[in-house]
Amino acid sequence: MNDLPQSFFQATNAPMAIGLTEFINEFGEELLDSLNRSNPPVYTGNPSVIRQQVMDGLERQPFPAQAEVVQAVAALLLDRNEQAAIINAEMGTGKTMMAIAAAAVLHNEGYRRTLVIAPPHLVYKWRREILETIPDARVWVLNGPDTLIKLLKLRDQIGEAYDGRQEFFILGRVRMRMGYHWRPACWPRRLRERQYLATCSDCGRVLEDQEGNQITAEEFHREERRRSCPHCQSQLWTLMRPGKVDNSTRRSTLSKSMCRIPTIGPVRAERLLNDFGEDFLVSMLIDNVSEFINLIDAQGNFVFSDRQAKRMERAMANIEFGFGEGGYQPTEFIKRYLPDGYFDLLVVDEGHEYKNSGSAQGQAMGVLACKARKTVLLTGTLMGGYADDLFYLLFRILTHRMIEDGYRPNSRGSMAPAAMSFMRDHGVLKDIYTERDNESHKTAKGKKLSVRTVKAPGFGPKGIHRFVLPFTVFLKLKDIGGNILPTYQEEFIDIAMSAEQALAYQQLAGKLTQALRQALARRDTTLLGVVLNVLLAWPDCCFRAEIVKHPRSKDTLALVPTIFADNEVMPKEQALLDLCFTEKAKGRKVLAYSVYTGTRDTTSRLKRLLEQNGLKVAVLRASVDTARREDWILDQVDRGIDVLITNPELVKTGLDLLDFPTIAFLQTGYNVYTLQQAARRSWRIGQKHAVRVIFFGYAGSSQMTCLQLMAKKIAVAQSTSGDVPESGLDSLNQDGDSVEMALARQLIGV
Repeated sequence: MNDLPQSFFQATNAPMAIGLTEFINEFGEELLDSLNRSNPPVYTGNPSVIRQQVMDGLERQPFPAQAEVVQAVAALLLDRNEQAAIINAEMGTGKTMMAIAAAAVLHNEGYRRTLVIAPPHLVYKWRREILETIPDARVWVLNGPDTLIKLLKLRDQIGEAYDGRQEFFILGRVRMRMGYHWRPACWPRRLRERQYLATCSDCGRVLEDQEGNQITAEEFHREERRRSCPHCQSQLWTLMRPGKVDNSTRRSTLSKSMCRIPTIGPVRAERLLNDFGEDFLVSMLIDNVSEFINLIDAQGNFVFSDRQAKRMERAMANIEFGFGEGGYQPTEFIKRYLPDGYFDLLVVDEGHEYKNSGSAQGQAMGVLACKARKTVLLTGTLMGGYADDLFYLLFRILTHRMIEDGYRPNSRGSMAPAAMSFMRDHGVLKDIYTERDNESHKTAKGKKLSVRTVKAPGFGPKGIHRFVLPFTVFLKLKDIGGNILPTYQEEFIDIAMSAEQALAYQQLAGKLTQALRQALARRDTTLLGVVLNVLLAWPDCCFRAEIVKHPRSKDTLALVPTIFADNEVMPKEQALLDLCFTEKAKGRKVLAYSVYTGTRDTTSRLKRLLEQNGLKVAVLRASVDTARREDWILDQVDRGIDVLITNPELVKTGLDLLDFPTIAFLQTGYNVYTLQQAARRSWRIGQKHAVRVIFFGYAGSSQMTCLQLMAKKIAVAQSTSGDVPESGLDSLNQDGDSVEMALARQLIGV
């Protein structure tokens, strides 16, 4: 060491930290070249002419950036012959369109059937978009009461000649659970009066017990196990519908089904049955809904008016009619009765929903992926969690690759050891040491040291290089092109509280902070959540008295009287009013987000306030069924509303709110994913107006710290994908910990 120069020691003591942005700017090109050499891209930008011709022949054609993604997916699945492909596309880029176009390209190369797994409220949206893109496609919805009948029909069609039409099968996510209901089934052979023997329904052999005695049909039906015929191996059981048998007639069932349609009541349904007959109406409701809407009476007039037909068409796009048996799990049927590879392509929408280890839906998705030849997974947030979450998702769609790397179930069939091995190889683990003063012996005292290993967020570059980059196509909204999407602008408006409001907030914060310090000194953290929630919500809810009690002792910690009466306008509400009037003058509708409900219900107050000032307002609540929310919103737009108020959790997936180019966040909540999804509801393909997103926050309150932390999380998420935010909440971006810890540090002055 004495031979080393003094400058060396000075250099080692110098700080070596470098920011991510500076690192990328300095070494980005060399890193990219090295990555491309070690893992050459599957698609280099030279499109296949034949595959492009297929996309050009679609009724709805993808944009150039979308077509590039489809070309890359086709190259990966067909040319490279990989098991699965992942489309990690930003919200609003048209993942549904790209999946349909990819299915069309694969169909041109011999892939006949496509199975789509979608969230339940998007099942019929998928059907609509498929038929709008490929009008001659045959679309089966495996989500209604006739699912079993359709599956049996599919099994019967095995081996039949193919007519060349592309087939899509859409399955709702809630139907993807394993298991089914069954009962014993046999053919009764009469032995003597009132006595029947149980025989196999296929070969006709009489069934026997283990001792060789013949089994009567009565004895057979009392058995509680599934049997197979010992001679022909046929299954001696059948599927059955759970629950009670519905004894209603076919006519009453049909009448009830028609009453589900808007503008049709019991009287109109009975009249239609008398005029057209049961068989005719059943055939139309199952096979051709459009003909039902355009029914013509004996005089040659339309039965339904144009307005009625419009409402019916919109509603019936989300209704499945069935008059057979239901209640079965299609995944179990597909696993047992359809051959491997029956479905050529599996499309998994919102693929990140299937990453949990013990999820029944995730396990069912893995079964369906094994039954399909190829899999395309659609997601906007692939890299959002821990490495073991990503492990289960990858194992379900890239089983061969994972097994090649040694990640396989143990002798008991458990995947937990493989998941832990994956975590150690590619994830982040940290050891937590806990030291306690304890009496280790009756006569001696010592310190007890314990160590536990926990997982931390993160995924290593080796895992990304091995499991993510070779199978993933990335697409962002900015890649679509400026001529397709309008401008997107985020703004933050800090609003000063009124004098009385600010004084009351300072007094409330002082009392609660003092109580929190005392509790934390006693290592009591029960007050932390209470204090933080109150200080975040009170500035928006000071139209009611606030009583803060200790969650355990029920002692009153603080009491704040009402600051604003029902007819008084708070500063943030006035800012929203001004925004709504400004946007209305420009012909723009406003979408306002509010998160408080129950005793702190700000939504009803906002609705009353806006309507008193001459604005037309609608409130989307959780009581509106998820599958009906899009139609419900369109009905409100047709009614001519100016403002739509809702919770961001209700619209974070599957909804296109193109009619509301201005979005205002009165509150945000803690969830970054929800915030990003809600902010982009209007900035999507098809939007023609410039999109404004405004965040409101009270100056000098804990709301500012919350927004700062949300900004930091968004900035980190964007920087990992190569983006650095330049506007909006980024102006508030600061260093910090978690939301709760940052707010707590602010309160207690640490």
